[in-house]
Amino acid sequence: MISIYLNIGSNMGDREALIERAVALISLRFPDARLRRSHYLESPPWGYSSPHPFLNLGVALDVAAAPDPFEVLAITQSIEREISSVPHRNGDGSYRDRPIDIDIIEIDGVSIDTPTLTIPHPLAYQRDFVTIPLQELKQKP
Repeated sequence: MISIYLNIGSNMGDREALIERAVALISLRFPDARLRRSHYLESPPWGYSSPHPFLNLGVALDVAAAPDPFEVLAITQSIEREISSVPHRNGDGSYRDRPIDIDIIEIDGVSIDTPTLTIPHPLAYQRDFVTIPLQELKQKP
């Protein structure tokens, strides 16, 4: 089995409902995967100031065969767009509040660094809202 580790976050609207919708859509797009979830974690925004805290959830998808990382990226980005058209960044590239954000954190056995995708996620280990759910997922098979 190979695990795909995702982190889903929201700091706008009904955060839990938006995250649950993302989880449901992930389940539909990866029908042969076993989906595992962490507990929710609330945290302040990272990399910018906002009065709106994030709610985050770690998700692991256990699959039989190694996925194409760019296909996983395309799927997660399409789910983000399906849930909300609000961009993740301002015009200058800075972070902003957003209804949904899905990041690929790790894929077992995959190391990739391109302009469009880097795995493992280059900033994941600087963020408690990623590392805490990730550790939880790795400790409970």
